[in-house]
Amino acid sequence: MLKLRELTQCYGPRVALNALSLHVARGSFVALLGPNGAGKSTLFQVLTGLFAADAGDVEVAGLSMRSQARRALAHIGVVFQQQSLDLDLSVARNLQFYADLQGLPRAVAAGRIAVDAARFGLTADLGRRVRELSGGTRRKVELVRALLHRPGLLLMDEATAGLDPGSRRDLVEGLRQEVRHRGLTVLWATHVVSEAAGADRVLVLDHGELLADGTPADVTADLGGPTLEAAFINATR
Repeated sequence: MLKLRELTQCYGPRVALNALSLHVARGSFVALLGPNGAGKSTLFQVLTGLFAADAGDVEVAGLSMRSQARRALAHIGVVFQQQSLDLDLSVARNLQFYADLQGLPRAVAAGRIAVDAARFGLTADLGRRVRELSGGTRRKVELVRALLHRPGLLLMDEATAGLDPGSRRDLVEGLRQEVRHRGLTVLWATHVVSEAAGADRVLVLDHGELLADGTPADVTADLGGPTLEAAFINATR
């Protein structure tokens, strides 16, 4: 679903991504684990077209971000670290506004909003203003919004920042269900090791380079530590 080839991004003399290459299979839940400053947010800015990489290329569903960016981006949904809902609009109006931006017919959008709101336990909140909702519920709204156009790849950039443990667990479990039921591909950038421990695959990024790639158990063994958390801390200290 996603291919990176020698992806490089610099800020003056500082190298944020250093010839990064990797493949992400369809229908997988992949955790991108790295400390602050590892290059996770820079990578997501390149993947979403906010930055054009200095070198290398990205393919989404076989489409190059350099030559077919509009078609490639149509396959991507994003939940950014910073919340981006209109606080004074209702949940339903926030979702409808996004559906309009995606060019979804109103009838199709209404059906998807109803189905996805029910899936994530938001039906009773559709008429409420976003500012009335808890942080965890707002994140669920952003997740439903990101999935309305039925992307094949969902990017989650530190999406549980500021959430309590229960809300974090519910969000992760909801995404795993999407992977199982719809074949969604998830790339979840985080520095919270517990979020990565249940992923199909873990990528450890530090200073723009890939330190490890494999199952949580494989990465733990490769980096050398009794637990994934210990191995991660030792490798990125």
